[in-house]
Amino acid sequence: MAKKQITDQELLASQANAEFVNRNTEETVIESEADSLSLDEIKSNSIIHNSNDFDWDMDNKKLGGYSDAERAKLEVLYTTTLSSINKGEIISGTVVSMNTKDVVLNIGFKSDGMVPLSEFRDTPGLKLGDVVEVFVEDQEDKNGQLILSRKRAKTQRSWDNINTALEKDAIINGFVKSRTKGGLIVDIDGVEAFLPGSQIDIKPIRDYDIYVGKTMEFKVVKINQEFRNVVVSHKVLIEDDLESQKFDIISKLEKGQVLEGTVKNITAFGVFIDLGGVDGLLHITDISWGRIEHPEEVLKLDEKINVVVLDFDDEKKRIALGLKQLTPHPWESLDTKIEIGSKVKGKIVTVADYGAFLEIIPGVEGLIHVSEMSWSQHLRSPQEFMKVSDEMEAVILTLDREERKMSLGIKQLTPDPWVGVSDRYPVGSKQNAVVKNMTNFGVFVEIEEGIDGLIHISDLSWSKKVNHPHEFTKVGDKLAVVVLEVNAEERKLSLGHKQLEENPWETFETIFTLDSIHQGTIVKVTDKGAVITLPYGVEGFAPTKHLMKEDGKMATNEEVLDFKIIEFSKDAKRIVVSHAKLHEEAKAEARAEETDKKKKEAKAASTAVKKVKDSVEKTTLGDLGVLANLKSSLETSEKGTKAKKEAASAATETAADVPADAAE
Repeated sequence: MAKKQITDQELLASQANAEFVNRNTEETVIESEADSLSLDEIKSNSIIHNSNDFDWDMDNKKLGGYSDAERAKLEVLYTTTLSSINKGEIISGTVVSMNTKDVVLNIGFKSDGMVPLSEFRDTPGLKLGDVVEVFVEDQEDKNGQLILSRKRAKTQRSWDNINTALEKDAIINGFVKSRTKGGLIVDIDGVEAFLPGSQIDIKPIRDYDIYVGKTMEFKVVKINQEFRNVVVSHKVLIEDDLESQKFDIISKLEKGQVLEGTVKNITAFGVFIDLGGVDGLLHITDISWGRIEHPEEVLKLDEKINVVVLDFDDEKKRIALGLKQLTPHPWESLDTKIEIGSKVKGKIVTVADYGAFLEIIPGVEGLIHVSEMSWSQHLRSPQEFMKVSDEMEAVILTLDREERKMSLGIKQLTPDPWVGVSDRYPVGSKQNAVVKNMTNFGVFVEIEEGIDGLIHISDLSWSKKVNHPHEFTKVGDKLAVVVLEVNAEERKLSLGHKQLEENPWETFETIFTLDSIHQGTIVKVTDKGAVITLPYGVEGFAPTKHLMKEDGKMATNEEVLDFKIIEFSKDAKRIVVSHAKLHEEAKAEARAEETDKKKKEAKAASTAVKKVKDSVEKTTLGDLGVLANLKSSLETSEKGTKAKKEAASAATETAADVPADAAE
């Protein structure tokens, strides 16, 4: 019924438009004829037969012969059939005509609009009477044509739908157009959206191309209104489905339960197994009883395997899985005849700093500690003895079948060198050794493979004071030694180097006697003094105060001077010397001689005066001459003594003015 009313209204509107067009046509013809005639011609024209009959106020009156009722009826028809439209609005239109290029739409406006047929490629079954949505780009262009766009209408409507989907967390459909860097491009009703590779599926996708050309369901996860960018996800739909499945799967889990799963991801520490909606971790140590370097040696992606549930956490939804637990432990198949002392063969599977692991059979390994690789007490790196994949023979040292542990040794394959060591290296015998290591307290040397000994720092030299062994020798040097002590039980050997010579301190005691003077060279200066090399290579020590030279300066390194022995200890092997004592004692002797001389002169003068006084009473005229001669002699003696003192004082002042380098 409604359709019939609309049809009648459209028919009446068409008739009214036709009448209006006819009237306009007649008026246009009259106006064009009037334009070609003058006013007199118009008045005389036969068109106006009687000028008195012409109504010159016709323009102000109603035309067309419509009554008020008819006019009101026409206005109702116009207002109900012709709608007002705005630019940028989305409206519905009916297909009224089609050709090879355009589609004509009736949108209820005063004129129909045209849309290019190319914008209807997604609707190949378009026909007359179909209703479609279009976007009003312009009500009238320069040619008076109504401009419509179906493409923009679809885009705008899609954009509104996308925003609504984000607000309501709704699911939308999209067509995967192409692949791009890091993901896929999805067409959502004309709007392009980005699907990141990580949002395609819950498992890593290696080939994006398999999704191109497919229509899929998505959820909008992000919209940038400014740049009109859209990000969608297919993964969240899968996760929503799996979340409910996880609860069901975990609620039914039991330890020891065997499940089938698919290898989802492989890492260096283990493999993630998809159990049909929930992931479990298969650690690398639970993949095989034997030692493997990487899970890829045993498993590959997308492989279906059976695993056993080892443990799980309801709250954290973590599941620990095992693969090797599905097969018997290799220790159970270990030959019962194997025991401590047995020789076994195997392959080296791992080499570490502390030792190496020898695999006897797959899953059964034993540790060869570095100390069990050689009889030598000087520990070396295991890499010097073996490398991975080497096939070796070893002796079982310990075996624990319950704990499934085994320790092995390879040095036990050769005789113990400490057996009979006292016979081969008796005390007092001279041997040749190689320096292997040095510490603050001595030098470790090796006499033969497996036989090491210690030379204490005090047994390196009789004459030199060694602060550290590196002052005397270096690693790799060959040294002649004397065996001082042998302890086969504790595998210890005490050696000496200085014992190759007799103790020279017995002889030094007779040479470096107290107060004896010897020439020496300063070889080292410290805060407390200096080390002096004396004859025969023996070293002495001079305290700082004893290094003062006669000119007041300190003796320096590599300077050769005379030194006086002020202390000698044979037991402590210590000699203390002094250079300052030499010039200090010389000055003391000079002062003592001068004092003795003065005393003698004073005594002689005193004796002479006394004689004079004793003979005064007996003086005669003849004695006066003798007295005068004596007085003259005494005055001459005093003048000579005074001149010597002045000369000595002048010499001292001159020496003080001489530069230090010139004095030296």
